[in-house]
Amino acid sequence: MLRRTELSQKQLAPTKVRAEARATASRRVVMAGKGMRISGGTPRGPYLPPENWYEPSEQGRGHYAVVHQPAGKGFRHILTEEEVRNRLAELPRWMVEPLEVVQFSQMTRKKRIAPCYGMQWGATIYLYPIEENLVETFRQPPKPNQKIEARMFGARWEPASRGHWKLIWSPEAIRDFYLNNVLIHELGHILDTRNSRTVDRERFAEWFAIENGYKRSQRQDLALLAERKYVRRRHHKAK
Repeated sequence: MLRRTELSQKQLAPTKVRAEARATASRRVVMAGKGMRISGGTPRGPYLPPENWYEPSEQGRGHYAVVHQPAGKGFRHILTEEEVRNRLAELPRWMVEPLEVVQFSQMTRKKRIAPCYGMQWGATIYLYPIEENLVETFRQPPKPNQKIEARMFGARWEPASRGHWKLIWSPEAIRDFYLNNVLIHELGHILDTRNSRTVDRERFAEWFAIENGYKRSQRQDLALLAERKYVRRRHHKAK
């Protein structure tokens, strides 16, 4: 599960509900894992965001459904169905075959107790909305590793009033975070059929997201930078 940062001091949802129906929420920055919102860490607490359960059918493998719920007042979904489908289509087919449903979930008052960026339950990935203004507020200052994680995905921490802190995203950064971290992290949980311990499942999902998400995002940025430098050099030579 990718949860919102532990800085919120809210209860976190458990990653394992029962043996036959495991739900894993992502970290948020704190990171990752709200699926944390961005940071890892063992989920704790008895609370699990109430969600629709989709019984795995093992039919139509490779053809998943997308379910839309309204984001909720004051929140917005970051990705579109087209963006999700295009991103997953870039992965090898065998990685996507076990996925059966992607649900754009609604943020409710109860879910705000333990806000997540994303969650995996069975063969389903749940993607949660974020604040409409792309600014998250926390009650304690971020730890050094949380600042590093935020920078990795282009977010920034700023002090706010009354000792609170804000985690601020740009539209581009939060889109990149959901496409190349949250979505891929949760898919990693679906593919992990070996590990049963929470810490091992989180470790695998984080590795999977880095290898198939973050590194890809970084390669794109480096390629774009190299292209710009090349065009700039050609432009100067033409003069």
